[in-house]
Amino acid sequence: MAARPAALVFDAYGTLFDVHSVVALCDELWPGRGAQLSQLWRTKQLEYTWLRSLMGRYEDFARVTEASLRYACGALQLPYDERKRAQLMDAYCHLAAFPEVNEALGKLQGLKLAILSNGAPAMLDALVANSGLARRFAAVLSVDELKIYKPAPKVYQLAVDRLGVPAPAIGFVSSNCWDAVGARSFGLRTFWVNRGGQPVDGLGFAPDHEIRSLAELPALVG
Repeated sequence: MAARPAALVFDAYGTLFDVHSVVALCDELWPGRGAQLSQLWRTKQLEYTWLRSLMGRYEDFARVTEASLRYACGALQLPYDERKRAQLMDAYCHLAAFPEVNEALGKLQGLKLAILSNGAPAMLDALVANSGLARRFAAVLSVDELKIYKPAPKVYQLAVDRLGVPAPAIGFVSSNCWDAVGARSFGLRTFWVNRGGQPVDGLGFAPDHEIRSLAELPALVG
């Protein structure tokens, strides 16, 4: 049995907060197209973070999110205007937490808990406050401080530096396999929340633990 971590660091989007909780609003704006739009929007959002990191052309996550929304609407030929843009961008500050999140975090309160996210600080602060989860976390860390996105190793080093905890004593929790693999490659102990039953990404590393929801996490960390 591995030693209990001294800190647990969580990805935000897709791990604590359901990015596809925007589907209802998307369906309201474009009936019958919500799920398709949400999926393409999220796919391009991630692609743009990786591409901008490789290009050395950082823009914060709010701009990336807006650019990927604009692309998705164009690709799906959905009429797009300032009103719809504002509604959907605001929805990213009110994403729903997954149902098990609050209870799971409550069972982990003996540990130092933090968020480490691609999100821009203003987006993250609003999202965490609106969710009512702010009191659960000792720190909310953003890649904006470094101007590069996950899975760049220096992003995971940020958690080490800011929390004052060595890498092997940090547990990192993400629903994105590529993120969990990136953290494992760096040296963090990783927990992949595989809600969709997907295979492990073939990147040469595997997460230490695979769970189906955050409800399983407290028993694993002891």
